[in-house]
Amino acid sequence: MEINEIIARQNDFFNSNQTKRLDFRIEQLKKIKSILKENEDLLYNAIYEDFRKSEFETYGSELSLLYHEINTFVKNIKKWSKRKKVSTGLANFPAKSYIIPEPLGTTLVIGAWNYPYQLSLMPAITSLAAGNTVLLKPSELPSKTSEAMAKIINDNFSSDYFCVIEGGVKQTTELLEYRFDKIFFTGSIPVGKIIYQAAAKHLTPVTLELGGKSPTFVLADTDIKITAQRIAWAKFYNAGQTCVAPDYILVDKSIEQKFLEALKNEIERYHKSNETEITENYTQIINTNNFDRLTKLIDNNKVFFGGKTNRQERFISPTILQNVTFKDEIMQDEIFGPILPVISYTDLDEAINRVKERPKPLACYIYSKNRKTINKLLKEISFGGGAINDSLMQLTNSKLPFGGVGLSGIGSYHGKAGFDTFTHYKSILDKPFWLEPGIKYAPYSAKKMKLIKWFFE
Repeated sequence: MEINEIIARQNDFFNSNQTKRLDFRIEQLKKIKSILKENEDLLYNAIYEDFRKSEFETYGSELSLLYHEINTFVKNIKKWSKRKKVSTGLANFPAKSYIIPEPLGTTLVIGAWNYPYQLSLMPAITSLAAGNTVLLKPSELPSKTSEAMAKIINDNFSSDYFCVIEGGVKQTTELLEYRFDKIFFTGSIPVGKIIYQAAAKHLTPVTLELGGKSPTFVLADTDIKITAQRIAWAKFYNAGQTCVAPDYILVDKSIEQKFLEALKNEIERYHKSNETEITENYTQIINTNNFDRLTKLIDNNKVFFGGKTNRQERFISPTILQNVTFKDEIMQDEIFGPILPVISYTDLDEAINRVKERPKPLACYIYSKNRKTINKLLKEISFGGGAINDSLMQLTNSKLPFGGVGLSGIGSYHGKAGFDTFTHYKSILDKPFWLEPGIKYAPYSAKKMKLIKWFFE
């Protein structure tokens, strides 16, 4: 079936009002969960072929979050879909006012490759929960996971309602020629700009989940061992291919060496320094292009630990760089790999200013016991979201909206924030016929003017 026909049929299905029914939405969400669980082996095998990613990590970072999000929607969708009464004011007495949540229509979701199930299916599930139809375009880079999603969705859902379109740049470009009621994209900033420009031609609203260089502040009063443990896990999870991974460290000079040693020790617990092949605790780099890009960023003169590579295995060992400056090549763009630059500072205000000179990051992490300093950093640095004394784990709380600011993204989702993203809130003034004051009608007078001022001022 041609893309234009699928879009037309989704428009027709949406206009039939079936997706607006709450029982229909809940039924479809439960069906998705059931299908995912029935096909877990297929999903595990597909992502292993693409990334050599273990079942443990696939469940922890992909499927568990999808199940949790579905459960959240099933539990709350009726409450979130209710009309909300608001006050009206004397100017419209005796009317009443309320807001009606309604779905947007036909939506396009373009997924990312680094967490292919989560970052494709979660926004798609969110859109369906809000009552829309969805055309999903997964990333083509992990081809086996794209193929698996296409199979389980297209075999179990009508394309009029929920459909997966596979392909690369050509197919995405074609999709963007059509008008949708909403476009949701997860990926890089350069591609996000292309999506935004294409959507502008149709005045289509967009949510862009992008990225950026997310800083991590490690202050002198932190618990060094726990800090190193949490940062090492977050940075090298999925081989660093995480949009909210700690991109670089800003550490107080007085604890730099102790912190570096603690990081090294934590990495050694899970990734031995002599390893040059993938283990179940680690993941491949997505392709050779990204492998080559990342290896060029490793300055051997600044390697504190790691730096081992194996192109055939697409393996880069967890790597720490020290004596890094903001002028180094690795500090110019988001790393998106298992390389962690460490920059020491002696003046926190100067370090803050260096972060503020750069585009606003998607995430920021702060490790400290000093609440005054923590609040200073939270107040002065703009970023999408983050954590205090932890990293990445903010994503597991569906009550925290996930999204960027500035170049790191537009809009947010997860839980209620996601429902809002795919929902229009229709404002209604509801007035009876039994009273109609003449104050707004001609002829105008000083007395009417006085009354109007009394109402509004």
